[in-house]
Amino acid sequence: MSLPSGRAEKLSVPEFSQVGDLKILAQKALRQGFLKLVHKGRVLTDPLQSLEDVDLKDGDHLTVIAQQAKLARTEGAFAVCCYAGDRLVTWGDLTYGGDSSGIQDQSKGVQEIASNVHAFAAILTDGSVVSWGGSGPYSSRNCGGDSSEVQEKLRNVKKVAATSQAFAAILADGSVVTWGEPTAGGDSSRVQGRLKNVKDIQATHSAFAALLADGSVVSWGDPQRGGFSSFVQEKLQRVRCIQASYQAFAAILADGSVVTWGCRGCGGDSSQVRHQLRKVQQVQATLEAFAAITEDGFVVTWGATVYGGDSSKVQNQLWSVQQIQATHLSFAAILADGSVVTWGEPTSGGDSSEVQEKLRNVKKIQATSQAFAAILADGSVVTWGKEDKGVDSSRVQDRLKNVKDIQATHSAFAALLADGSVVTWGDPRFMYGCRVQDQLKSVQCIQASYSAFAAFLLNGSIVAWGPSEAGDNSPVQDQLEAL
Repeated sequence: MSLPSGRAEKLSVPEFSQVGDLKILAQKALRQGFLKLVHKGRVLTDPLQSLEDVDLKDGDHLTVIAQQAKLARTEGAFAVCCYAGDRLVTWGDLTYGGDSSGIQDQSKGVQEIASNVHAFAAILTDGSVVSWGGSGPYSSRNCGGDSSEVQEKLRNVKKVAATSQAFAAILADGSVVTWGEPTAGGDSSRVQGRLKNVKDIQATHSAFAALLADGSVVSWGDPQRGGFSSFVQEKLQRVRCIQASYQAFAAILADGSVVTWGCRGCGGDSSQVRHQLRKVQQVQATLEAFAAITEDGFVVTWGATVYGGDSSKVQNQLWSVQQIQATHLSFAAILADGSVVTWGEPTSGGDSSEVQEKLRNVKKIQATSQAFAAILADGSVVTWGKEDKGVDSSRVQDRLKNVKDIQATHSAFAALLADGSVVTWGDPRFMYGCRVQDQLKSVQCIQASYSAFAAFLLNGSIVAWGPSEAGDNSPVQDQLEAL
């Protein structure tokens, strides 16, 4: 058995073993997950086939190809597959897409998986789309899990974007197909004739904004949340990129100016700071406010004051800003010297005064809904914000050393250490990490949904934790091993 890189291993398996047994053994021997086995030019895809059935004999050579695993998440479920693989594995709350049994026969050759709050949509290698979730017994609306009404139109799909309850697919010819809750962007009939040569789509909670090849913008969905842009349409020319908050859009133009629309008090009205919005490089958002970083490192804010739309109290400190992170209600800016400036709702991360002296040489900041966690250059961590949303790391502070990365759910953090172990803290309802702590070894990366975490291990397995309805993947562990 060998990898394309030339690395080889010899394996011995019992006489009546199956393909799945051989694959698991290969993953352990090579310490490499998500492997594809190739024998005599044929990919061995069925884990239940016997080695005799696939004509694999003693002394035969296998080529082993490492595949890229892709994971997506709704608010209460996960979906994972390997690129162009024949298997899709899901777990979590059934009404959030945790059950994909109804579409397994259709989900062959998954390239990408998109998700909204309730449902998943997978792009297949032939350019078609299969969707599921979002329309179970506890959901009174189709939130995008049922694409049957537009299935014939979903051909040569290149990208899928999502609001909370709808999807929008960009086709190869630049046209767009939408489905899901009509008031959340699932109905684009009003603007369908203008959706041509679309390059990209961004979304608020319930509206879409499409960026066209000529630099113009078309929006649809909830008018109060960015679905109506007619009053700024003449200004939306030569648009470079679009950023979204929960209820508004902000478009950066080629000259660095910014045009906004949507809920006026939630970032949709930037008229009071328009003269400051020059040479803007990037824009970050809380739920109802925006913060723009200009070319010279200054910051301009607008939107709801309690959500960070007013930075006047710290404006004289906002120099040489490198990046900005946000909770739902507050912003945190990392300066060139590694210090941090915060503003917004004080108890939700907007006030970092109690830990200000510790915020030195900060390299990265992660956020839950109402708390921040900063990784320092020495690998230690500093937290601040709302107590039950992840701010209290005192219980694990002595273990937070050599931290490489941090991921966050709504109310909890998970830190990946250099030795491949994981440390969690925050609201216990969103952690449950102690249940799987002994399995969290040789972790390569962590991803998070609204309420649960999933860790990719070096041996190819996935360990998930969180509330049982969203984070328990033990019922599908054998399917994950067969990917």
